[in-house]
Amino acid sequence: MLIRLLRTYLRTYKRELYVLLGLQAVQAMANLYLPNLNASLVDKGILRGNTGYIWRTGGVMLVVTIFQVIFAVSAIYLGSRVAMSFGRDVREGVFHRSLQLSAREVNHFGPSSLITRVTNDVQQVQLLVVMSCTFLLAAPVTIVGGIIMALRQNAGLSWLLGASMPLLMLSFGLLISRMMPQFRLLQERLDTTNQVLREQIIGMRVVRAFVREPREVARFENVNEQLTHTSLVAGRLQAGMFPIVMLFINVSNAAVVWFGANKIAAQTMTPGALLAFLTYFVLILTAVVMATFVAVMAPRAAVSAERIQEVLDTEPSVVAPTSPVTRVRSRGTLELRDVSFGYPGADADVLHGISFEARAGQTTAVIGSTGAGKTTLVNVIARMMDATAGSVLIDGVDVRELDPDVLWQRIGLVPQKAFLFTGTVESNLRYGKPNASKRDMWTALDIAQATDFVTAMGGLDAPIAQGGSNVSGGQRQRLAIARALVRRPDVYLFDDSFSALDLATDARLRAALAPETKRATSVVVAQRVSSIIGADQILVLEGGLQVGLGTHRELLKSCPTYAEIVASQDAQRAHA
Repeated sequence: MLIRLLRTYLRTYKRELYVLLGLQAVQAMANLYLPNLNASLVDKGILRGNTGYIWRTGGVMLVVTIFQVIFAVSAIYLGSRVAMSFGRDVREGVFHRSLQLSAREVNHFGPSSLITRVTNDVQQVQLLVVMSCTFLLAAPVTIVGGIIMALRQNAGLSWLLGASMPLLMLSFGLLISRMMPQFRLLQERLDTTNQVLREQIIGMRVVRAFVREPREVARFENVNEQLTHTSLVAGRLQAGMFPIVMLFINVSNAAVVWFGANKIAAQTMTPGALLAFLTYFVLILTAVVMATFVAVMAPRAAVSAERIQEVLDTEPSVVAPTSPVTRVRSRGTLELRDVSFGYPGADADVLHGISFEARAGQTTAVIGSTGAGKTTLVNVIARMMDATAGSVLIDGVDVRELDPDVLWQRIGLVPQKAFLFTGTVESNLRYGKPNASKRDMWTALDIAQATDFVTAMGGLDAPIAQGGSNVSGGQRQRLAIARALVRRPDVYLFDDSFSALDLATDARLRAALAPETKRATSVVVAQRVSSIIGADQILVLEGGLQVGLGTHRELLKSCPTYAEIVASQDAQRAHA
C-alpha cells in the first residue's frame, strides 16, 4: 500500500525527484572525495613538512566543502518542497474522497477515524517522504562509493566492513519486525482516543447534566493509558536503535584503529590511509544507519498508508451515472416504487416495499414509531443512500439516472439534526443558494419565523459558532429551514424539522410555509399528529413497512397503527 500511494502521488514530481537525486549524488561524491584529500594532506604534507602542499590541498578541500554545502542545502530545500507538496496532495485526495462517500461509508469509517486519516496518517507518510528525500537518496551512493574508496586505501581491512554491516542490518531488522504491530496498534488507539475525546467535548452538557464527569474522566484515562502504553512500547523499541548504532560504530572504530595500527607498524599502510579508511568506515556505517532509520519509520508510514488507501479505494455507493440526465421538466412530482433499503451484512432491510406518489403542491407526511425508518426514507429520496430495491423517481426520472448536482439542486433538505457551519447567518443561508440576494434571505428568515432573533443577534452578519452552538435548538432548526427556503427547490424534505419548536411557533411557521411551498412537493417527517392532520396524505411506517397511506380521517378507520398513535398522543395531552 505504501509503495502504491507513493507511486501515485509522487508521479507528478518526477522531474523534481530526478533533480533531487542528482543533487544528492553530487554532494555525496564530494563528501567521499574529502577523506581521500585528507589522506594525501597527512602523508604528503604533514608527515613531510611540505607547507605548500598543505595550503594547496587545504584550498581544494575548502572549495569541495563549499560545493558540498551548496548542493546539500539545495537538495534539502527541494526535498522538503516535494514532501510538503506530496502531503498536501494526499490530504486533498482523502478529503475529496471523503466528501464523495455516502452516509453508509462515512458511518463505516466513523468521523473520528476519517479526521485521523486526513491529518495524522498523512503526516506519518509525509514524514517518511521528507526523511527519504533528505537522507535516503544519498545513502546508496555513500555506501557503494565509500566501500570502493575504502578498498582503495587498504583492501586488507575490508573484512571489518563485511562483518559490521550485516550484523547492524540484522539487529535493525529484528527491531523493525517488532515495531510494525505496535505502530498499527498505535494508530488504532489514536483513533479511539480521538473518538472518545470528540464525544465528550460535543456531549459536555449531557455529561454535566447527568453528573457523569467521574465516569467520563475514567473512560478517557483508560483510552489515554492504552495509547500511552502502546506509544511507550513503540518508543522503547525505536530508542533501542541509537545505543545499537553507537555500539557498532565505536567497536568498529576501535577495531579499525587496532588492526590499522599493526599495518602501520608493519609499513603496509600509511597513517593518512588509516585516517581515510576510518572516515570512510564511519561514513558507510552512518549511511547504513540513516537508511535503516528511514526504514524504521516505514512500518508506521506503511500502516498509515494502508489506512489512507482504504479510504481512497472505497467506492462510494452513490455514484453519478455514466450518461446522466441533466434536464427534466420542473414539476416536482415524487414517486417511490416498491423501495427497499438494507445495509450490507444486515439481517433485515430497514425499509420494505415503500410505494407512494406525491405531486407538486401536495404535502406528504411520514409518521411512525422510533426506528420505523423515517429518516432512512428521507435519505433514500435525497439519494444520500441508494435504494437496494425499487426506484425513486422525480418527474418520472430515476434519481440514479439524474446528474447528482441537478438532483440536489431540486431538493431542499432540512435534516433531523440541524447543523450550522462556523461563520455568519448570511454564510449559512448562502449554503442553500450562493447567489441569494439579501431580500431573498430576509424573506426566508421571515417565513421560518427567525427574523426576530436574527435581528436581535445583529442581522445577517451575526456570528454562528461551530455547529450553531451559540443558538438554541429551535433557532438552529429555523435557520436550517430558512437555508432550504432560500433555494426554492421543487421538493422539500423536512425530517422532523419542527420538533424543537413550541406549538405557537410551529403553527405560525407552517402557516407561513404553506403559500411558499404550494408549487412544490413537500415530504414532512413528524412525531406530533396534530401538526400533520391537514396533510394531503400521510404515510405510516412500522418496522420499515408501509402499513398505511391516506388522509387523517381515512387512516383513523383503516390503519390500526395510526389510530393507536393518535390515541396515545390524545391521552398524553389529556393527562397533561
